[in-house]
Amino acid sequence: MKSISKTFPGVRALSNVDFCVKPGEVHSVMGENGAGKSTLLKILTGVYSLETGKIVLDGKPFKPTSPVDAQAKGISAIHQEVSLLPYQSVAENIMIGRQPKNFFGAIRWGELNRLANIAMQRLGLNIDVTRSISDYPVAIRQMVSIARAVDMKCKILVMDEPTSSLDEGEVKELFAVVRNLRDEGVGIVFVTHFLDQVYQITDRITVLRNGELVGMFEAAQLPKLGLVGHMLGKNPDEVQALFVQKAESAHVEGSKPFVEARGLGRVGAVKPFDLEIRSGEVLGLAGLLGSGRTEAARLFFGADKPTSGTIAVDGKNLGRLSPKVAIDNGIGFSPEDRRTEGIIPDLSVRENICLAIHKKISPGGFISLKKQVEIAEKYVKALNISTPSIEQPVKNLSGGNQQKVILARWLASQPKLLILDEPTRGIDVGAKSEVETAMKDLSKDGMAILFISSELEEVVRSSHRVAVMKDRAKIAELSGDQIDEQVIMSVIAGGGQHAQTN
Repeated sequence: MKSISKTFPGVRALSNVDFCVKPGEVHSVMGENGAGKSTLLKILTGVYSLETGKIVLDGKPFKPTSPVDAQAKGISAIHQEVSLLPYQSVAENIMIGRQPKNFFGAIRWGELNRLANIAMQRLGLNIDVTRSISDYPVAIRQMVSIARAVDMKCKILVMDEPTSSLDEGEVKELFAVVRNLRDEGVGIVFVTHFLDQVYQITDRITVLRNGELVGMFEAAQLPKLGLVGHMLGKNPDEVQALFVQKAESAHVEGSKPFVEARGLGRVGAVKPFDLEIRSGEVLGLAGLLGSGRTEAARLFFGADKPTSGTIAVDGKNLGRLSPKVAIDNGIGFSPEDRRTEGIIPDLSVRENICLAIHKKISPGGFISLKKQVEIAEKYVKALNISTPSIEQPVKNLSGGNQQKVILARWLASQPKLLILDEPTRGIDVGAKSEVETAMKDLSKDGMAILFISSELEEVVRSSHRVAVMKDRAKIAELSGDQIDEQVIMSVIAGGGQHAQTN
């Protein structure tokens, strides 16, 4: 790719960027959210049209007109936001456009399911491929998306945040597949915000910043601090200072619970559990994929209805909880799946930020545009949201900036409890630092925070207490020196019997 530029309304996404990938290599594209990574790769895969510059594939000019055209010429892609047909089966999603048919053109369902099973087993995953994709959590959907792309015979496989919803074991299985494809001569383009994963799998690294090329480097010759420095435009000392120290719990000790759950559970989702969340603390939920973390968090907001137990806020039993009741009682919820449950893509940044506070800013039933603008501009500045205007459709923002918009929405509602389910998923190291700093500051101001992250390092660094989940049950609570990655993993491995609980 030579001198690639791309402009969206009010935004220069790419400016004269060069990029190349060789057969049989894993090439990572790195940069902050909004650096232009996804835009560059969507041009390569035919999602966006080529405006200026040129692409050469196998020595021949290449100008994909659509993703289907790109696939036909050997380029498969897994994009950052999983795009599947929610009411079709796993097998139908994997084999879409390639369904085996009989002489009369009818789909051969047995063969379709058999081929889909082979594709999933190649990733080390055995699931019922005849079930609807909507029956499975985000992580499984991500693996299905990966299986579909890998199953197509490709020369180049573009993987944009493929591991964002995967646990450690699944990442290892995926990387084994990636290495096999590399050894077969496939060029792998890899985008991730997990720096450790970059160095596990990558041969070369291209760094973008603000839509421009910073440079291309051999991974073995670029230290981690140097990589982050190139991404952020900072020197190593400044980079080192970004990593927040472990949360201090002194100001939390003795504070009263804001929310108390007793015997709270939902049949088939999470077993009954007790949990208190105190004012001014960050309570981390730790556990492997499928442990019940998200299911537990959704009960606190009323997004799912509990089948047992009670929730009390400030000592008052809420009875039948719903999202409206939760919001009215000072609870905000930033969901794991920001695309389908978080943003309203066609609405502006302003409208998305103000969604949860219409009641507060609507004197006499009329929404105050002036107040909306004032609030939106305040939080765009406070959270450093990169957007040319608060009137920009939120779908035009990068994934990390969309995540900040959702965070801004709930901060604008001034909640007493903020539930953050994977708030750093798919965002860069600088934005992660900003989110962690925001959590630290908000908790110091007295806000209770329920924090879920697949990265144990983040949970350990940010939490005053940690509740450990396994097999859809709460098995332990940790505090003080117990909040350690190795301790948490030992608790999970031991089923909780080795943990000292509170």
